[in-house]
Parts: sequence; structure tokens; C-alpha cells
Amino acid sequence: MTYFRNILGIIILMLVMNNISAQSENKYIRNGNSDFKEQNFYQAEKNYVKSLEKGGQVYKGLFNLGDVYYETHNYGQAGALFDSVARITEDRDISSQAFYNLGNTLLSASLESDTVAAEALPLSVESYKQALRLNPSDTAAKYNLAYAQQMMKNQEQQQQNQDQNQDQQNQDQQDQEKKDQEDQEQENQEQENQDQQQNQDQQQQDGQQQQSQGQQPKQISKEDAERMLEAMKNDEKKTLEKVKLSKVKGKTSKSEKDW
Repeated sequence: MTYFRNILGIIILMLVMNNISAQSENKYIRNGNSDFKEQNFYQAEKNYVKSLEKGGQVYKGLFNLGDVYYETHNYGQAGALFDSVARITEDRDISSQAFYNLGNTLLSASLESDTVAAEALPLSVESYKQALRLNPSDTAAKYNLAYAQQMMKNQEQQQQNQDQNQDQQNQDQQDQEKKDQEDQEQENQEQENQDQQQNQDQQQQDGQQQQSQGQQPKQISKEDAERMLEAMKNDEKKTLEKVKLSKVKGKTSKSEKDW
């Protein structure tokens, strides 16, 4: 009997301690909720973190802490906390609410950044669907699901248009580069033809000049001209002397004989 009384005492003590811990946990959560309503998010965060240190129903502190991060636009931490709550609790309503809040977090992150939206929007849609699987009557989840799906459709259409525009720009650039290359080749060919024609004209002009120079009389110097003139005079003088001598030799003599 003494043994059983000891066991019972231990159990009662544990229940009392758990009750004290739960009361302490609830105190911090209540204080955090009060701070949250007053938008004192820094103090609310501190109270929710203290409630987690006390143990008990951890999902309450995690859920409310996620709300603080959501309101301060810290979507990465908020999403991680809501995802944790949705998976650790066995309460379908709380899990549904956590998935709903996760969907809102991902949707809000998508609205703030187009880069994030490409990955976050599909996850947001899936979170709303999961919330509705757990609670099909959640009208807010239905509305937000439809909104997220429309956003995703618009994003896909926008991406498709961007891809088409990029393809067209690439094609236009290729066409322009091809045209520039063809124009350059044509210009090079025209320049080459022009150079060849100029070379032919120059060669023809040089040939004509050489031919013209060959037909011109040879120019002599003044000294050569004087020597030639002197030689001609000497030749003329010699010729006259020869003629004169010829006349002398050609005269007939009278016969002195008396026939």
C-alpha cells in the first residue's frame, strides 16, 4: 500500500507541475495575443517564444509566432512555422487553418516579388487545396484558391509572352546580323572590283605613256649638235674639194701637132 501511495503521489505531483507549466504557457500566449492586437509585434514575439520554452501545446506558440512573422512580412519564417504546425498537430481544424495561413503567406510573397512568385504561387495553390481537404466548407480558402490560380494563369501567360518577345528579338537580331554581313560582303566585293579597275586603268595608262615616249625623237645635247654641225661642215668642205679636183682632171688638152 505504501508503494502505491508513493506512485500516486508522484503522478499527482506531475499533474500539478504540468498544470503549472500549462498555466505559465497560457500566460505568455495571452500576453503575446494582447501585444499582437496592439501591433506590438516585437513584444508579442518574445512572449510566444517564452511560451514555447515552457512546453505544453507547442503548436499554439508556433502558430501565433507565425502570425507575428506574417504581419512583419517575414514570409520565409512565417511559412516554415505554419508548415510545421500543419504537420505536427492531429487536430484537423488547426491543421486546416495552418495550411490556409501557409497559402496566404506564399501568396503574399508572390505579390511582392515576381521572382518568388514563379515558385511560391504553385505552392500557395497546393496549400489552399490541402486546407480544403481538411475543411471543405472553408469559403475563405476557396476564394483565395481561385485568386491564386488566376494569378498563376496570368503569370504563365506573361511568361509565354516574354518568351515569344525574346524569341522575336533573337530572330530580329539574327536577321540584322545576316543583313549586315551581306552588306559588308557586297561592299568588300565592290571595293575589290573598283581596285581591280583602277589597276587596269593605271596599267593601260602606263603602257600608253611608254609607247608615246618610244615614238618621240631622241633629244640631243647642245655639244652633240655642235659636233654634228661641225662634222657636216667638214664633210661639205671635203665634198667641194673633191668636186673641184674632178673638174680639173676632166679638162681636154689641145693638140700641138699640126695635122
